[in-house]
Amino acid sequence: MGIFDFVRNAGAKIFGKDKPDTHGEPYKPLRQHVEEHGISAKDMNFRFENSVLIVDGWVADADSREKAILIVGNVEGVDKVDDRLRIGKPPVATAATTAEALPPVGASTSLAHKSADEPSWSSKTYTVVAGDTLSKIAKSQYGDAAKYPKIFEANKPMLKDPDKIYPGQVLRIPA
Repeated sequence: MGIFDFVRNAGAKIFGKDKPDTHGEPYKPLRQHVEEHGISAKDMNFRFENSVLIVDGWVADADSREKAILIVGNVEGVDKVDDRLRIGKPPVATAATTAEALPPVGASTSLAHKSADEPSWSSKTYTVVAGDTLSKIAKSQYGDAAKYPKIFEANKPMLKDPDKIYPGQVLRIPA
């Protein structure tokens, strides 16, 4: 959990000509974008506050959590994502929480919002620069270019082809 930085002018164009933080209902295209990548967004809430995209709610597992944050962060116009996702099933009483009920960015987090035993990210992140390939990234991260499939698999379904990455894209780098 925490705030992650992304490249504002790189990524999927899901908001059309609107800026995401002024889009009438930013959660609809974001929710759809997450769902298109095979992750359930049913129990997620999205909102912008001070140009930070806050993602709150519940996901099935740590993999889905990391991928969901990277999916919404790799959207053109999004440069910061506050990961407030929890792992597991939402309690019945809070399954229908609204974005208005979320605390502001930087506010202290209560136990109801984040438990001390909530696992941190198991992966590192890497921001692609011009000239990068998955092999080059694997060489720099693991010391072995042949380990690029590990990075590719960790970023599916966001990546559909190991040769199609772009500068500014943020990728998961598993341990």
